[in-house]
Amino acid sequence: MTGLRNHLRRRIALEGPLTVARYMEECLGNPRHGYYMTRDPLGRAGDFTTAPEISQMFGELIGLWAAVQWRAMGGPGAVHLVELGPGRGTLMADALRAAGQVPEFRAAAHVHLVETGPVLRERQRETLATAHPDVAPKWWNDLSQVPDGPAIAIANEFFDALPIRQFLRGPDGWRERLVGWDEDAGGLAFVRSGAQPTTPLIPPPLDAAPEGGVVEICPAGLRKAHTLAARLAAQGGAALIVDYGHDRSAPGDTLQAVKGHEYAGVLDDPGDVDLTAHVDFQQLANVCIRAGAATFGPVGQGDFLSALGIRERAAALTARAGEDQRADIEAALDRLTGADQMGRLFRVLAVQHPRLPRPSGFEQAV
Repeated sequence: MTGLRNHLRRRIALEGPLTVARYMEECLGNPRHGYYMTRDPLGRAGDFTTAPEISQMFGELIGLWAAVQWRAMGGPGAVHLVELGPGRGTLMADALRAAGQVPEFRAAAHVHLVETGPVLRERQRETLATAHPDVAPKWWNDLSQVPDGPAIAIANEFFDALPIRQFLRGPDGWRERLVGWDEDAGGLAFVRSGAQPTTPLIPPPLDAAPEGGVVEICPAGLRKAHTLAARLAAQGGAALIVDYGHDRSAPGDTLQAVKGHEYAGVLDDPGDVDLTAHVDFQQLANVCIRAGAATFGPVGQGDFLSALGIRERAAALTARAGEDQRADIEAALDRLTGADQMGRLFRVLAVQHPRLPRPSGFEQAV
């Protein structure tokens, strides 16, 4: 039995069953046993691969997008370039290299990385020190700690890892899904709360889910989105949120676990698997608008990258590559933009100061 499983069993014995959100918080962020506290989960040797690790093209285009946004902001002499959940630092390294094409932006950008995992912080430090020894990034545990001032923020596969709460609609109304301990099975198990929620946590249209429906709410994600949007509305700037999810709120159980690039049981190995849930972009956009920001999208990642010129960038890289490299570039292009791969499932939402012009990549977006 893992250390975290023992800890969870004791906690459940003392406090009763945990919400799914508290279970995720423990599994991902427990100081001693949490998944993101103890490892670098990325790459072939890890559990999953993100877009920046697939190809340099992803980070390069986002870096140029940031430079265009900076110009639209009036080219402030100092701007915070913030990444939420920066992985190994690959996206930021590629973005800064591409931003070198706009030297004024590159000089104005102060890099801030919002990361809680010590192992990943060290990987980010190594990546940026090697690629950009002139950059002095600062690390923070939360966006609220980043100093005041205009900002351009990137959140790639950040919101999907934030803890969710799940509710099930039965014949007697809503009940929250909880994680308890099954003594007979000797393991964790899902159970239902004995009482209906006392607060209106389930917003429309999710409250109209049919009997048997499962609804997911991400309070932490909505709080962070509100903080981000309110900051941009008050101090200026723009943000890109890239993640897998759905454009419109809908019932459904999307909580999943991944280990070794394969799906795993959500309750089987706490602290040793990645836990995520699909992002509800409608809820995210609504809270950003209420905070005073403007939103565009979401649009498919494939459409967004294509509008920014990923095919032209791939052609330029292919023109000076060897045969094996050309095949890798073409495979990466297909994986990032293909409708049957990341191109459609992954969505991109822009959040920005309401007086800024429509951002690049969202020319056709609502």
